[in-house]
Amino acid sequence: MLQKMESFIFLSFAFWLNIYQVAIRCHKMDADVPGENVLRRREVLKCFGATVGMELLASSGSFVEMASAADLIQRRQRSEFQSSIRQTLSAAIKGKPELVPSILTLALNDAITYDKATKSGGPNGSIRFSSEISRPENKGLSAALNLIKEAKEEIDSYSKGGPISFADLIPFAGQSAVKATFLASAISKCGGNEQKGSILYSAYGSSGQWGLFDRQFGRTDSQEPDPEGRVPQWEKATVQEMKDKFSSIGFGPRQLAVMSAFLGPDQAATEALLATDPDVTPWVQKYQRSRETVSQTDYEVDLITTLTKLSSMGQQINYEAYTYPVRKIELSKLKL
Repeated sequence: MLQKMESFIFLSFAFWLNIYQVAIRCHKMDADVPGENVLRRREVLKCFGATVGMELLASSGSFVEMASAADLIQRRQRSEFQSSIRQTLSAAIKGKPELVPSILTLALNDAITYDKATKSGGPNGSIRFSSEISRPENKGLSAALNLIKEAKEEIDSYSKGGPISFADLIPFAGQSAVKATFLASAISKCGGNEQKGSILYSAYGSSGQWGLFDRQFGRTDSQEPDPEGRVPQWEKATVQEMKDKFSSIGFGPRQLAVMSAFLGPDQAATEALLATDPDVTPWVQKYQRSRETVSQTDYEVDLITTLTKLSSMGQQINYEAYTYPVRKIELSKLKL
């Protein structure tokens, strides 16, 4: 930084020395050669203003660099924390793969309580309350919630930036469950070989599409259950009732079709029901064809996009959540 400042000062001095010399020369030309181009006062003032602006920018550079450095540190802290969360959730889900459908429905039911008119509900972790998890639409989801609670205890034990909120952990559990299903599909396409399946998913999967989802990290837990009557009983709902519910949060037939795995434990049966509706049928067929391909790109990208939007409805994101002060090193105590 000091070298940059010294270079800038030297260049500024050289610039003004050159201006001074040109001004003297132009002054002489003014007297000796009438009509010749001269350096006008306005041009000198423009140069002066530009240089002052550069000097002000240079003088504030240290503050800009400090702010950028602090921001980068926080990003790294959050990224490392998320990586650890995924490892914990991945291990928990791998131990109980039968809970994947319930985890997906849990994430959906916690988020789809969002009400556009009142700007209330949404992915706020309220489904953790006993009065909400015990509702008819959440029947059978307690085991998935217990898995998330156990994962939370482990995550909180190593978190340096405070306990993770259920509002963040439940969507991340949904993300981990989604990734587990795509990985399982890739392994299946490789004849059950886990190593080859992992390579296939890494090569052809759409993991890069999760960037926006990962940035929406810092939701706050609700302190009370969301109002009743906002979530249908998916296994009893008609396609029209599902369409109406999705429409109420700004989703259409496309999003309903791509979220079929979130609507109950039997995705094939759910899709068969959805395919009876002419508005949903084309999308169901599109995603069925996509899942037969190696990359599953259309299906995976649309699913990630929909889950990302669903997981942010009505939430104010604290982008400094889970960050922590970096311990300063006292140079005087270092032994070299």
